[in-house]
Amino acid sequence: MIWRKIQPGTCRAWLSRVSLRQELCFSSVPPQPVPPLIQTLQSYLRSLEPLLPPDELSHTRRMVQEFGRPGGLGARLQAGLEKRARCTKNWISPWWVQWAYLESRQPLPVHSNPAISLPRRDYNGWRSQLVFASKLIAAVLDFKATINTGQLPLEHLRGKPLCMELYPLLFSSCRIPGPKHDQIAHYGRARRSPTHITVVRNYQFFQLEVYNSDGSRMTESQIHGQLLRIRSQSWKTDKEPMGILTSEHRHTWGQAYDRLLRDKLNKESVRLIETGLFSLCLDSPVMRISDEKYASRKAAQILHGGGTFSNSGNRWFDKTLQFVVGEDGSWGLLYEPATAEGPPIAELLHHILDYCEKPDPKRAPLVPLPMPKKLYFNIDREIKRDIEHAKQNLDILINDLDVNVFNFKKFGKELPKQHSLSPNSFIQVALQLAYYRVHNEVCPACDIASQRMFKGGRTEYIRSPTNQTLKFIQAFDDPSVSHEAKLQLFREAVDAYTALTHQVLNGHGIDNHLLGLKLQAIEEGLSIPKIFMDTAYGLATHWKLRTGQVPANTDSVMCFGPLVPDGYAICYNPQADHVHFSITAFNCCEETHAETLALTLKDTLCQLQELLQPTV
Repeated sequence: MIWRKIQPGTCRAWLSRVSLRQELCFSSVPPQPVPPLIQTLQSYLRSLEPLLPPDELSHTRRMVQEFGRPGGLGARLQAGLEKRARCTKNWISPWWVQWAYLESRQPLPVHSNPAISLPRRDYNGWRSQLVFASKLIAAVLDFKATINTGQLPLEHLRGKPLCMELYPLLFSSCRIPGPKHDQIAHYGRARRSPTHITVVRNYQFFQLEVYNSDGSRMTESQIHGQLLRIRSQSWKTDKEPMGILTSEHRHTWGQAYDRLLRDKLNKESVRLIETGLFSLCLDSPVMRISDEKYASRKAAQILHGGGTFSNSGNRWFDKTLQFVVGEDGSWGLLYEPATAEGPPIAELLHHILDYCEKPDPKRAPLVPLPMPKKLYFNIDREIKRDIEHAKQNLDILINDLDVNVFNFKKFGKELPKQHSLSPNSFIQVALQLAYYRVHNEVCPACDIASQRMFKGGRTEYIRSPTNQTLKFIQAFDDPSVSHEAKLQLFREAVDAYTALTHQVLNGHGIDNHLLGLKLQAIEEGLSIPKIFMDTAYGLATHWKLRTGQVPANTDSVMCFGPLVPDGYAICYNPQADHVHFSITAFNCCEETHAETLALTLKDTLCQLQELLQPTV
């Protein structure tokens, strides 16, 4: 172990400790390669073939060939990227985070922050809510301890070790709004790392210390006692929902943030929220509706809080980790993706669920605890106006979002496996077929893939459709095509997507490289290359299908909003004999309808099962 010298009063659980095992992991993870330029340009053109008419494709092909010619602009920018790769830990991740997240000016709820909704706990009422919340807090602190002590098992993907550097950054981190771009603050790196979490109930924020004076973690019963105290101090429901401000357009929130922090009391309260290990949102019950629609309502509740008359004021959307525990047994988490990602979050959830099966291992020491500190704000006329505007804008956004969550029970990932097909590729082809059946066209789709097999790696897109997928889709509903031919085309479509996936997992995706070339031109003070101004590039990156698989060993479902106004976002969690899906679309677009796509997808999956296993 590598230990930092203990400072007086420093919580031992928050000392910066890195095991030699983890250091070896970091050193054994290779740097992310810069793909060959010609390979990327060829893959880019192939990805355009199913989407463009021949004349437009010919125009784009000429433009790409000019960009990629020996000694041309592409070669110059490629050399710049290769030099950057030699001089930095990761040549693309900082740029990717800056471009994909921190420079985006869209609101964090719906547009950016993913939510994970978990199966409803078997309780109803505030007493059981606080008991479970105490267990949850203890479980998260236990997970954090495994990170701090180097006991977190090293992750592998297809036999390759993964970079683990995101894990320590999950705690005591927060996104800070700015006028042109945001930044991420990591307070866990400080010599005196934070030892508190933030609890919010009825729009009122509290600082809750979760470590004892000797550095030991508080027991569940200690935490429960403190949550009871918080509840007794937060029964009023007429407080201003300060957290709503964080739901605004980032430029608007950045201006309001500066106004808010002019006041010393406000600055202290905001800093305590930002520096906390994580936030716990104690929500009032979700309005009960039919069981069929409850899953969708519950996921939406985690995603955005349900609106300004519900629990949206119980969020601080800039916070990296927010756990939501409802009075009605609903629960889940919301995370800010500039710092956090799906797989580490899934690992955290596994730990929480395992921990929750165990009895409280410790007795509470008979030590009087300080009262949780309520955070106060001075709200002047300007801030009051900012809150009212934020409330109106968030309610508009929430009312515009159509959420459809369902559990497909006919089969799960075992069916594709039985036929030597990748479950993820199977679902991706099914999504394109379902979209085609609703809209009579294929569309640009992106599937989020990890790049953590490389040092400092984040994510990359897997593009679809492929030419093979288009051929299959066009044949599937054609009665003149035989069953055997359809089956062969389906296998070719699934295998083509699997091959693309392998390419991306080997660090040879398209989109990171194209982004890098574009940003390298800007870095060198050059004009943006023509291939990025081409209409084909705009069309191919207008992601009408934003998809993501979160393969968790739990019956959880992830949910986020579409990337474009006329698109969908589809998340799925394949289990052995069923698959959880969430589909979102915007009501403002007359062409997209989440429920229609959901019904079509269910029907499509059943027909693909029939294709693989004919019943006649």
